[in-house]
Amino acid sequence: MESRRGPFKSAVPSNVVSPVRRCSRTACGRPAVATLTYVYADSTAVLGPLATYAEPHCYDLCAEHSERLTAPRGWEVVRLLDSSAPARPSGDDLEALANAVREAARPQERRAQSGGGRGADPMEVARRGHLRVLRSPDN
Repeated sequence: MESRRGPFKSAVPSNVVSPVRRCSRTACGRPAVATLTYVYADSTAVLGPLATYAEPHCYDLCAEHSERLTAPRGWEVVRLLDSSAPARPSGDDLEALANAVREAARPQERRAQSGGGRGADPMEVARRGHLRVLRSPDN
């Protein structure tokens, strides 16, 4: 096709492809974070971390669609954990944090009486398991 300015050229070269993979859901343009694969023989939908490369029988999903994923009735959804993602705090971690906060909120005299107080670090006020409460530098 010719125009007055010369041969017709596309505004976007055809060899340029976005390096970001997009969600496979219709009308969703968000970046993909997970890959969905169906195992028909086991009636299972497997949702895991984003695959290294796109495969024809797998579906890339964004964070929202991967969280809301449901499987057909009678099917099981298996969610594989992404080992590179930070682990969520366990119940023990949250309890230790709550106990450390409670300890820090107690009056100074009661902390000294209970023995929780001074460690090797002069900035350390209290310790619960692997958590430490540190004194503010201006105190």
